[in-house]
Amino acid sequence: MAKPKLIKSTSGIRGVVGNGLDPVLVTSYGAAFGTFLKRGKVVVGRDSRPSGDIFSRAVVSGLISVGIDVIEIGIVPTPTVEIAVKALKAAGGICITASHNPSEWNAIKFFNDRGEFITAAQYRRLDNIFESGKFALKPAARLGSITRQDRWVDEHIKRTLAAKAVNRKAIKRNRPKIVIDAINGAGSVAMPDLLRKLGATVVEINCKGDGNFVHEPEPTAANLAQLGRAVKKHKADLGMACDPDADRLALVDENGSAIGEELTLAIAVGHVLGTLRGPTVINLSTSKTTADVAASMGSTVHLSKVGEANVVEMMHKKKAVIGGEGNGGVIYPSFHAGRDALIAASLILSALAEQKKSLATLVETLPRYYTIKTKASLPGDFAKRMKRFEKDVRAILGRTKIDRRDGLRFDFENGWVQIRSSNTEPIFRLIVETSDRMLTGKLSRKVMRYFR
Repeated sequence: MAKPKLIKSTSGIRGVVGNGLDPVLVTSYGAAFGTFLKRGKVVVGRDSRPSGDIFSRAVVSGLISVGIDVIEIGIVPTPTVEIAVKALKAAGGICITASHNPSEWNAIKFFNDRGEFITAAQYRRLDNIFESGKFALKPAARLGSITRQDRWVDEHIKRTLAAKAVNRKAIKRNRPKIVIDAINGAGSVAMPDLLRKLGATVVEINCKGDGNFVHEPEPTAANLAQLGRAVKKHKADLGMACDPDADRLALVDENGSAIGEELTLAIAVGHVLGTLRGPTVINLSTSKTTADVAASMGSTVHLSKVGEANVVEMMHKKKAVIGGEGNGGVIYPSFHAGRDALIAASLILSALAEQKKSLATLVETLPRYYTIKTKASLPGDFAKRMKRFEKDVRAILGRTKIDRRDGLRFDFENGWVQIRSSNTEPIFRLIVETSDRMLTGKLSRKVMRYFR
């Protein structure tokens, strides 16, 4: 079988283990990143995938070969790496994780000295070094060193508890009972520990941290049936689920119903804007619910391209106080500028406690839209099909406003449609959102015919 192309973007270098992604390649990317940085120390962490250990060793070997000192922090959430980079004043960071991808995948995520994803320009420079093979290899006397620090999950939790918008007193008074599903990923220790320190009673499922993804790892409604059953069985107030690297959070209400990953961001945005005024940044794939919540609180809403690096870059530019992505990725920049399931959980619990509402009741107060997210294998003639759809779009959607920054997004009277190739998988994604359930379904079927 021919090796698939690696998926390369600011979201990382991703591939299938042993069929596109291997230790030799990862070692070379480690050397390329160290050459790109030139000097300093790099924080390295990973998620719990079985392939994580070998790839972590490989990337460390590449880094020390070019004279970079490495601080290994073990199995940790991706946002923990980001926090450690900034706190340690490191030159950069690497997390070995394929995030929501299945276990046969892995990836290398790169962070700059601010603990943020490298920008598109920085990524191009890094990849040019990798492709050239011209690494700044050092002689034996000048190789980098390796040290180990195991305190960073505890430090992440400590900093989360101290974040300004987290109302620990209200949460403790509320005494929520929560079922947490960490998919046996990097959040298996961090998420339950945080929730207990917030005063919650915690029921753990899939929190062994052994990398055994017992269901599809992406925390979408379709993959949360086990969590929903557990919420009902334990008569919990809500359920929480994160992806394997714990930078995304999805919620299940007290009735065992998954409320959709989009609403994690909407609730968090509403809570933060209740006390902190300023702009909001979300990506072009995020539900209008979040934009409506932000606008209702006097916040100017800006849309970025998909991808954490793109959202963060615009958040800096617009001086945003809150933002993120509609996949359950909350970014609270006064804490740190990265998606983080721990801060997301704390903001959600703060909102519920302050408003004295159940999750289902709070959801009923939010603007209501009907969204269908579909993904399918990327056809070879995807660009041609996109052009054909754009040509016919008026007959399907009526008068539209077109945004071409990230695939194609069409805003029309009753909603919006976006078609784009994924940054993280060899697929394309279609999102249709309108104010009418039947219309959303009808349009989703119509549009998908152009791409299958």
